[in-house]
Amino acid sequence: MGFIHLLPKLNGCKRLYTDIFCTLILYNLIMNQPLESKKCLACGNSLRGRIDKKFCNDYCRNNYNNQQKAKGSNSEIVRSINKALLSNRKILESILKEDEEKTSVSKDKLLRLGYQFKYQTQLYTTKAGKTYYYCYDLGYLPLDNDWFLIVRKKEE
Repeated sequence: MGFIHLLPKLNGCKRLYTDIFCTLILYNLIMNQPLESKKCLACGNSLRGRIDKKFCNDYCRNNYNNQQKAKGSNSEIVRSINKALLSNRKILESILKEDEEKTSVSKDKLLRLGYQFKYQTQLYTTKAGKTYYYCYDLGYLPLDNDWFLIVRKKEE
């Protein structure tokens, strides 16, 4: 650890000496680190390159991250709910054309298209007490005789 004698004498620059000394020690530790000490988190192969490297390649990184996502105990439940929500939104979007703000549809038609009424992302109750059920930016208001008013959420 006799690095100080390699540095030129600078008048009163102890901070510079300290920074250079710490850098040299860190470099020495990194260079003397055995290559086999770090393993790929996905496949276990030895890693070469940056000291903070965790994976051999993009395939291993993606594979590892996908496995971590799948480990969650409720991941299948969450996936099925997200799938139902996206399906509900597509159904509402197919009924409410892009240039329309609202339209009416029967409950029977929504059910035939596969709409699942138990899944929505938010509720909005007006001052008059009417409750709109939204699936992201599209929603419905229950009307009389199993009819629904399909609406697009207004941007705030």
